[in-house]
Amino acid sequence: MSLDVGLETRPKLKKQERREHILLELRLRPHVRISELAERFRVSTETVRRDLEKLSADGLLDRAHGGASALASGHYPGFDERASARVEERERIGRMAASLVQPGETLMVDSGSTTVQFARFLAYDGTPCIVITNSFPVAMALGQSDAASVIMCPGDYLPSESAVIGTDAVEFLERHSVDRCLIGATGISEGGPSETVRGFAAIKRAMLRRSTVSHLLVDCEKFGRKGLAQVGNLSDMTSVISDQEPEEELASWLRRADVEVLVAR
Repeated sequence: MSLDVGLETRPKLKKQERREHILLELRLRPHVRISELAERFRVSTETVRRDLEKLSADGLLDRAHGGASALASGHYPGFDERASARVEERERIGRMAASLVQPGETLMVDSGSTTVQFARFLAYDGTPCIVITNSFPVAMALGQSDAASVIMCPGDYLPSESAVIGTDAVEFLERHSVDRCLIGATGISEGGPSETVRGFAAIKRAMLRRSTVSHLLVDCEKFGRKGLAQVGNLSDMTSVISDQEPEEELASWLRRADVEVLVAR
């Protein structure tokens, strides 16, 4: 009886606290049910359903019938592994992307091996700008320039990517508007850019929404690939910057969506 009284008198968790508890639970077991969570948190099933939908939109769990599941595991190369591949191509893409930035612009830059190359060349150019990023390597590269002012997103640290993700990061991005964003992706197909790294799709979607001009930085090996989570449509982007022209089928889709293809020679 004393246990029941304790549960009834314990203060209800706030929204963010509930969501943190849900993610913690999914680290301990692969699936949680809405009904169980509603009973534990002493809230309605609709409240829990909204929590799960938000966490799913942020790329932190997979929605399943009656509840949610931990994200499916599978090997995808981490940041360090990706950064050591196709370095010359990434450098060319980064250099071209940096040349597009005008003095005084505001930017959003996401985490990725190619966006780090962009940050390196932007710092080397000494272009005055304000950059919001969720990537520690991007911030460190831009920190080499006295001209760049860097703002780090808050959020949940993802060690394999040296970046932050999650609800706090997405909500922080949504509170800002910038001139242009520069993002990477796992792949790009007729459906648009897509992402495999946990939590990254939500970050990229927020950056696309809050930017006037958007650039996708991908090497040609990403053409035709599809990642786990959809980032957006082709029409959400202003340009694709790559080391080669895409094959005709993808090039046709890009033309229909009025997306410019810039090839870094």
